[in-house]
Amino acid sequence: MIRARKLTRHFRVKKETVEAVRGLDLDVEDGELVAFLGPNGAGKSTSLRMLTTLLPPTDGTATVAGADVRTDPAGVRQRIGYVGQGSGAGHYFRVRDELATQGRCYGLSRRASRTRADELLAVFDLEQLATRTVSTLSGGQRRRLDIAIGMVHRPRLLFLDEPSTGLDPQNRAHLAEHIRRLRRDFGTTIFLTTHYLEEADALAERVVVIDRGTVIADDTPERLKATLAGDRITVTVGSAADAGRAAGVAAGVPGAHEVTTDGAAVRIRATGGDTVVPELVLALAAAGVRTRAVDLRRPTLDDVFLTLTGRSLREGA
Repeated sequence: MIRARKLTRHFRVKKETVEAVRGLDLDVEDGELVAFLGPNGAGKSTSLRMLTTLLPPTDGTATVAGADVRTDPAGVRQRIGYVGQGSGAGHYFRVRDELATQGRCYGLSRRASRTRADELLAVFDLEQLATRTVSTLSGGQRRRLDIAIGMVHRPRLLFLDEPSTGLDPQNRAHLAEHIRRLRRDFGTTIFLTTHYLEEADALAERVVVIDRGTVIADDTPERLKATLAGDRITVTVGSAADAGRAAGVAAGVPGAHEVTTDGAAVRIRATGGDTVVPELVLALAAAGVRTRAVDLRRPTLDDVFLTLTGRSLREGA
């Protein structure tokens, strides 16, 4: 559905060349839900704008939904849906009229446009809001309307650029369920950018991380967390002296690595923490080190970011 090779974009700023995107290679298969993540200035937005034909690439190639972004931008636009960060609906228009107008823009007849509008009102739970003006909708209702507008022409591929930014947790959860339904019921391929890492973790089957214009990671959320971050184990013992002894013991436990101490606490990064903890407790007991508490924390995608880039995505945001 998306194939990019060596996609590049340079800008001239005060007589200097800024390499916003440097040789992006990207593949997205039909039906996938991919989260595209990166801190501000990483090249994420520039990449998205090139893939959606809003910005021509400096170099490289890309086909999106079977059309070339350079030679057939109109073909790309006919096949994709795009929901930007700002609201796409006119504030003073009624909800059903906005959807019907979009249908007319895509060449549907007046009757077909109204029928399609009613279908989308039902899919996105907007039926009771059909005659309301957009300006009276809540943030969550507007975002659902934006996605409905992006789906009027039944695109095979939908780009969602930070769709849940500014929404409260309840509305984010509601919107996430609608995104899942698009994949489940219609087989829509979804390319998502977000600053909510828990959202990417819950929704995406693949996470692509970009930093300084280059893809630095591409895998499932679970594999990224296991291989790049690992589980975090904190063992509290009786004293700093005991912590030194405990660190030596921990270093010899299979699966435990990056052992550090902080006062009476021993911090361990581990692979498969749920199996490491029992072995660690037994080894400490055998060595005569009394364990006061053990805490096991599963990694998050923010831990992955910290490992990859030296900063969290939220710091970048």
